Amino acid sequence: MELVVGASEATMKSLLSKLGGLLAHEYALIRAVRGDVQYINDEMASMQAFLGDLSNTSPQGHDRRMKDWMKQIRDVTYDIEDCVDDFAHRLSHDPGTDICCAFVISNVYEVWTWRPRRDIASNIAQLKVRAEQIGERRTRYGVENPKSSDGQSSGAATRFQAADNQQMSLELVGTKEPVGVDKEMEELGKWVMLQQQQPPAPHDPPPSSPDHTSPPTEANKQDQGVLSIVGFGGVGKTTIATALYQKFGDQFDCRAMVTVSQSSDIEAILRIILSQVMPQSKHGNGQQRSSGGGTSKKNPLMAAIRSLWNAVVPKSQDHQQRGGSTSDITQALRNHLEGKSYLLLVDDVWSTSMWEKIKKSLPRSNKGCRVIVTTRFQAVASACIRDKGDRVHKVVVLGDDKPRDLFMAESNISEENRHKVPPKLWEMCGGLPLAIVTMAGHAACNPGREQAHWNTVCSNLVPDSGKALAQEGVTRILSHCYNDMPGEIKTCSLYLCIFPKGRKISRKRLTRRWLAEGFVSEKDGLSVEDVAETYFNHLVRRKIIRAVDHSSNGKVKSYQVHDMVLEYIVSKASEENFVTVVGGHWLMAPPSNKVRRLSLQGDDSKHKRAMESMNFSHVRSLTLFGSLAQLPSNSLKFGIVQVLDLEGCKDFKKQHAKEICKMLLLKYLSLRRTEIDKIPKKIGKLQYLETIDIRETNVTELPNTVCLLERLVNILGGNKRTRKALKLPEDLKKETMKSLRILSGIKIVEGPATSVADLHHLTDLRKLAIYKLDIKNGGKLFRELSSSIEYLGGYSLHTLIIDDQSSEFLKSLSALSSPPKFLNALELSGKLNELPEWITELDALTKLTLSVTVLTTDALHQLSKLQKLFSLTFSLTSAKQDPGTASTTGENKADSDGEIIVPAGGFEELKLLRFSAPFVPLLSFPDNAMPKLERLELRFSNLLGMYGLENLQHLKEVHLRVHDKAGDVTKLMVDEVATAAREDAKGFRIIVDQYHE
Repeated sequence: MELVVGASEATMKSLLSKLGGLLAHEYALIRAVRGDVQYINDEMASMQAFLGDLSNTSPQGHDRRMKDWMKQIRDVTYDIEDCVDDFAHRLSHDPGTDICCAFVISNVYEVWTWRPRRDIASNIAQLKVRAEQIGERRTRYGVENPKSSDGQSSGAATRFQAADNQQMSLELVGTKEPVGVDKEMEELGKWVMLQQQQPPAPHDPPPSSPDHTSPPTEANKQDQGVLSIVGFGGVGKTTIATALYQKFGDQFDCRAMVTVSQSSDIEAILRIILSQVMPQSKHGNGQQRSSGGGTSKKNPLMAAIRSLWNAVVPKSQDHQQRGGSTSDITQALRNHLEGKSYLLLVDDVWSTSMWEKIKKSLPRSNKGCRVIVTTRFQAVASACIRDKGDRVHKVVVLGDDKPRDLFMAESNISEENRHKVPPKLWEMCGGLPLAIVTMAGHAACNPGREQAHWNTVCSNLVPDSGKALAQEGVTRILSHCYNDMPGEIKTCSLYLCIFPKGRKISRKRLTRRWLAEGFVSEKDGLSVEDVAETYFNHLVRRKIIRAVDHSSNGKVKSYQVHDMVLEYIVSKASEENFVTVVGGHWLMAPPSNKVRRLSLQGDDSKHKRAMESMNFSHVRSLTLFGSLAQLPSNSLKFGIVQVLDLEGCKDFKKQHAKEICKMLLLKYLSLRRTEIDKIPKKIGKLQYLETIDIRETNVTELPNTVCLLERLVNILGGNKRTRKALKLPEDLKKETMKSLRILSGIKIVEGPATSVADLHHLTDLRKLAIYKLDIKNGGKLFRELSSSIEYLGGYSLHTLIIDDQSSEFLKSLSALSSPPKFLNALELSGKLNELPEWITELDALTKLTLSVTVLTTDALHQLSKLQKLFSLTFSLTSAKQDPGTASTTGENKADSDGEIIVPAGGFEELKLLRFSAPFVPLLSFPDNAMPKLERLELRFSNLLGMYGLENLQHLKEVHLRVHDKAGDVTKLMVDEVATAAREDAKGFRIIVDQYHE
């Protein structure tokens, strides 16, 4: 394993910045120490240059002396950074420079801080000696200067071009069919399909009523089955299983998928399953049923819709009882699945004992069930075979032309560059999908490389291409692709091991943490936020991370890392002492040195014992998953923590909030989805804080002391789903928080408590999200907010979200003399009766969300002129469905002759169209309507119908989310639609799920 130069170099850059700041503080240094600090600064600068040169050389040229010397640089760099941070923590106040009393104050300050300054001076002197010894040791043992490689330098030798990695086009993350496994999919698909769902023969009797419970028959028994998909890592087990799950999930009443790996927490696994099979809230990810196919010239889908579109939706049955508590999760799961058909995907099972626990918790169903299990181990696969309907499928490597097809599909290499890529590049991978995809990402990031270079790469990685690629060969390919990355990208990729295996991780959460860690700096004229986006895009192109969810703005919302890739990253991070993972899926050797970044991913007692021997006094990044009870608070030196991520943690206490306020160097603080209900006033002491995330908590207001945080960039509060909002502190108008770029989840309301609406001084603000607005027309708050939006719209405001309860403010937006023309995202929620007059002037707008009350044929004609619009949403929650709203939607329907017709032409870039309301009117899509639309989403209780979906030439998926109280006619329509879509395998897919309120 090669030493990670990128991580050391990033740490060095951070240290040099801090040393420069330390030298600038004349008042803080003991006079004799200034020379030592200057020496350390110069020595570290030279070492940084050395590491930079080293990153441009081939890792194979690093001998053991070089690696050991680099580790010494890393360790002393960490220790110097700790010393500087300790200085900032203990001597954080400037004594002042008032001329009249500067002499007196300076002398008092020196006496008052004599002891901590003496301690720091002593540490600096010792560190200076260590730096000198490291430099001398290099000469003594003959560590030579790095030599550039002979024409075979990796991509790391090339400076990272941020502009080349900007996302030029907006895309949706769609469902992909697995490449090269068509035969296996067809064969396994027949097994997944329930016998009861097969078309009955003409002489068969009609099925019994669904309410009638009959004893198990032979057909019922055949519908109880377990499919075990077995194969070694990277061969494509999960890809096949997921494709089956998505393609055939529509025939089951309930479905769920869960990743097990080496987890021993059966209760947590069952809780995940239960949360998916239960009907979800209107904003959750409900249980889904998907249908492949769609419309065709035969048009069975349209026939099914037309037969029902005029139906009146009756009252529904009572809401289904929500299931179970965590103390009796198994019984709750059985109660809910009883009498229902279900499909379950259990991914990556490592032990027969865990499978037996899961199997015993699942009920048998008279309506049929299918369980798909993936595993690396034959013993687990054999344990799954118990009944007649069970079967094992062993996944083999790709053969024939399938490796080439997969390589080309994943690399997206242009036609003019394909001749440069020799067949050896995928042939050497031995048909292993993971290796092929990884090499495809490598080739995609090096489009200018010639064929001779690739031939050399193949020869070095797999000398004997005739042999099957073993685990060692896969690791070599991963290592080569990793070493090819620029240094800053290596550092950011190491950070991926902070998060547990199989977890979906938010893109924004990752990039904001990169910024707080100091991994990103301005480059090529781009801001640090934009540069972080290019780093993320590069990792996607490299196939290091895989996008799994999209946002409505066309960017990646969340990602995952393949378990074998993550295992490799974990080993690299452990070797560099970059991240220490406790309780993860892979056993990591306890760090021999100080822990720098700590990720606690399990709270078992054995993990607590392992932590007792670790040195946590130098932890500067702390991430917890699970319970805060596992936090080794007595071992932590809270003063130097810079990143604290407790998102989703349980057992948050008031004492934890007080301890957080002692972390004076904190830059990133996430308490999202914790039990915190109040932010302490002492939060104002965190002068370095850049991001505070308190979304989906019980915090409803911020203390005035937050306004003392002049470096604060992101305030993330409220709840986007429930529109629970955050009251801003009154002192915000004192114009101290000029660095603020995101202000999200706030409320501005009239009342006895003073609200703040004057935001003129926030000229760097990129996003303003007001979740609750209730102010009087013509009042002070009304005028201030209107003026602020108009003013900030001429600066950097890119995203504007307003949820206006009275709708008076929304109506006034048309009167803006200077509309916010630079917006790329706009959301206006409320009883909006007409569009703002200037909305068609928003040339940069890519995302638009409007109230369904404005939905008319004329409004669609206006919006079709927005040339860059990527997603369009019409939304209305049932909570706002009052008589006035119903009257407005009724008038709109009448004005449009009972039918909303999408205009032919226009909407040139629209790929996502969404409707979310209790009542969705009849929608009609003529020829040439929305020529690039790929995805259509509807959430409703009553849907009158849809015409012309066959005219949407690029439509890939239709998502129908039906209220669980919807009437029988609406549910019957949805079932007819799904069935018709399934009959046409060449059309678009329909995915059906339920929600409740």
